[in-house]
Amino acid sequence: MDSLTASKQDGQGSPARPLVVLDKVNKRFGDLHALNDVDLGVERGEVLVVVGPSGSGKSTLCRTINRLEPIDSGTITVDGQPLPEEGRALAKLRADVGMVFQSFNLFAHKTVLQNVMLGPVKVRKLSKEQARERGMKLLERVGIAEKAERYPAELSGGQQQRAAIARALAMGPKLMLFDEPTSALDPEMIKEVLDVMIELAQEGTTMVVVSHEMGFARQAARRVAFMDGGRIVELATPEQFFERPDTERARNFLSKILAH
Repeated sequence: MDSLTASKQDGQGSPARPLVVLDKVNKRFGDLHALNDVDLGVERGEVLVVVGPSGSGKSTLCRTINRLEPIDSGTITVDGQPLPEEGRALAKLRADVGMVFQSFNLFAHKTVLQNVMLGPVKVRKLSKEQARERGMKLLERVGIAEKAERYPAELSGGQQQRAAIARALAMGPKLMLFDEPTSALDPEMIKEVLDVMIELAQEGTTMVVVSHEMGFARQAARRVAFMDGGRIVELATPEQFFERPDTERARNFLSKILAH
């Protein structure tokens, strides 16, 4: 999944267009303006970490990119294509955009390997043998190959989340979305999941990560987006955001988070 190489080859000598573009995106839930004129581009091979207080619109932003949340106005394009509204085109987009949720969403009645094989067989039309081979490689990559024949309930939370990451990667996505992937985990399990994500980042996987893990943001992000009140208030490198934030709102947020 060498998205960096793809980026360099896109457009002979001209700058590659971002993989994801949000233009004046708005989303309301009743009176709550969850996304307020959000503009954002995510480059190929980039890791963008989205941070901010609870209720700032982070998860909503993440979920609009594969249309789990439809938007009210504005446009979102993925790889140059506007987000389809429904049907086969939307299913194809979702196959190209991997999603890892806060809760692991694994099928309880299927083994870990069967969970990982399901999408490649049903959607990508791989043979069971090809899907099994791909699945085992990915389970090895996330460090749980020995759990392939176990059921999700037999795994720890950290192992289940790593299985969920393998399942998303099995589709060969152009983009990976992570919506607070460690917030349901015990502290000792958080590191094993973040280590897998850091490795993916280092391999050039395009990732949008909603997270409270500031250490991960410092280490893995190319840019950090700070959200508040449905807006992106700051968009900066980790060094700039953590050391020299522009806004009083970001300074206030960081002083509370980093004090603990």
